[in-house]
Amino acid sequence: MNEQTAYDMIERGILIAGMRGAFGPENALRVLSVMMDEGINLFEFTMNSEQPIEAMIAAKREFGDAACIGMGTVLNTDDAKRVLDAGADFVVSPAFQPEVVQVVQSARVLVAPGVITPSEAVQAWGMGVKLLKIFPIGSLGIDYFKAIMGPLGHIKFMCNGGMTVENVGQFVKAGAVACGMAGWLTGDGSMETDVMRQRARTMREVVDAIRPMPMPHV
Repeated sequence: MNEQTAYDMIERGILIAGMRGAFGPENALRVLSVMMDEGINLFEFTMNSEQPIEAMIAAKREFGDAACIGMGTVLNTDDAKRVLDAGADFVVSPAFQPEVVQVVQSARVLVAPGVITPSEAVQAWGMGVKLLKIFPIGSLGIDYFKAIMGPLGHIKFMCNGGMTVENVGQFVKAGAVACGMAGWLTGDGSMETDVMRQRARTMREVVDAIRPMPMPHV
């Protein structure tokens, strides 16, 4: 999946289900199946989780281009190369590291480096990325995000860190292209399927009430 296709899918889908914890291949497929059933088709595995690359490969094999599946918590160029070789549709980091950005860009894959200050955002955007991960924005609150968006409204942000059913709608209304959710939506890998399904359904309804998900072309 090329950079533009991944960005377009993220912009349409808005909700990115993150998985940090016991999300090996078997459990990952359970989670993705539930999310896909409820209209969520964006997924971020994380490098500090159980068998992340194996789980990502299994997910891509199972769902193909119907889902956009990337890797987060990519903190160095070696890991960036590993996840690119494994076929990540996008790469995310909690930090802005120009060398990681360059490696991913050279592969023509979407990269979303992490920023939290205006200076970081402007510098990262200047490298030609299409999307920045503003993190941990949920902990700082909607007022901080609105303050950032004032002078930097031309920059595309995905909001991560502390996202809940109570605040995701606020960030989307304030201009977030997407929101990444892990703990509340997917838990640590032990969340019961029925609970996860209800949470996914609730989040889809919250976001679609603000910015409806377009119907796929037939």
